[in-house]
Amino acid sequence: MSRLEALIGAPTEASALSGRATLFDILGMAIYALRGNWMRSTLTALGVIIGIAAVIIMVSVGQGTQARLDETMARLGSNRIEVMPNFGQSRGVRMGAESSFSLTTRDAQAIRQRIPGATYVSGMIRGGTQVIAAEQNWSTQWNGVEADYFIVNDWKLARGDTFSDADYRGAATHAIIGETVREKLFGDSDPVGTMIRVGRVPFTVIGEVAPKGESGWGGDMDDVIFVPLETARRRLMGQLEMPPGTLMRITVGTSTADDLPEVESALNDLLRELHKIEPGGEDDFRVRNLTELVGARTETTRLMSMLLAAVATISLIVGGIGIMNIMLVSVTERIREIGLRMAIGATPGDIQKQFLAEAMLISLGGGVIGIAIGVGGAMLASRYGSLPIELNLQVILLATGFAVATGLFFGYYPAQKAARLDPIEALRQ
Repeated sequence: MSRLEALIGAPTEASALSGRATLFDILGMAIYALRGNWMRSTLTALGVIIGIAAVIIMVSVGQGTQARLDETMARLGSNRIEVMPNFGQSRGVRMGAESSFSLTTRDAQAIRQRIPGATYVSGMIRGGTQVIAAEQNWSTQWNGVEADYFIVNDWKLARGDTFSDADYRGAATHAIIGETVREKLFGDSDPVGTMIRVGRVPFTVIGEVAPKGESGWGGDMDDVIFVPLETARRRLMGQLEMPPGTLMRITVGTSTADDLPEVESALNDLLRELHKIEPGGEDDFRVRNLTELVGARTETTRLMSMLLAAVATISLIVGGIGIMNIMLVSVTERIREIGLRMAIGATPGDIQKQFLAEAMLISLGGGVIGIAIGVGGAMLASRYGSLPIELNLQVILLATGFAVATGLFFGYYPAQKAARLDPIEALRQ
């Protein structure tokens, strides 16, 4: 039987230990003392358990959300600005939500020619329809786009070819499909070269874009068909009853993120000039900087994480105060034991180390349980709550260190109080 096992199992040896105690002696006596009051020790550690678990869950959710936002930004395309009609307002006249068509091909051409920082510019129109291939059909969305659209939105080809200049100029009936459309219409087969019917118009599939997955707003980005803009105007746009030359959206890309503020400002000035909007008048368009949008969401996530971390920290402090209170009670209850140990040779340092060890073990035990609950809670939240979770080993190690530090900090005063007891006065108790 080891010395540690003997100390745990024999209270007389723990009480009668004399001389300078070793580390094993101190830990053995601390474990024995805590085991004798295991319920009180567990309740004392509850604050630390809740605090550590809350820190891990909140940090995991915060980092997971940030990673999700970064992925969303990468899928949407970086350094991008969206220009859309301001539905309900056109040249100062109130209109229905679906009747404002303020953007045109002329606007897109002016942006290309007059804004140097606008490296990529693509107009776009879209609509929904039924798509048929052989005996399969699927309801999806088609996008009529220009050449820069694939660059600025970071769409890459998984197979086949992209549109040629002749396709854009000649309104060719060529289509590029997304992964979801390919799965619904062709399964695992290669769709390149096959015929599909978009609405009533036959198209030849010339390519498939690489999958992007879910957008930041919950939509399936791969459930899409791309066709040249002029093709969409001539063959698919009739059912939308839109004026000739109308664009539903203009996407503008810059070379670097630093150019975004300047290009955004120039876009606002240019479009107000082209649309003859008087000073002080309401814009009939909206300019949205996606980097700023994601940045705002990131800042909101960061602030919420800080708030929740502050709540968790308060819980740790409350748990630490609970440890201090219980250790003070323990000192009061064990005055005679302390006096006896000092009388047979234990130094104040030995007494202080024992009570510090007890406080540290309570806090460390609570920290370990809190880590288990935090990791388990984070995994459950990810599985059943659809929350983005990213566990970080550094955070777990930091939480463990913080748990030990909590025990040492809040256990120091009770340990000092025990070490300063007069052995003669203590033996009289």
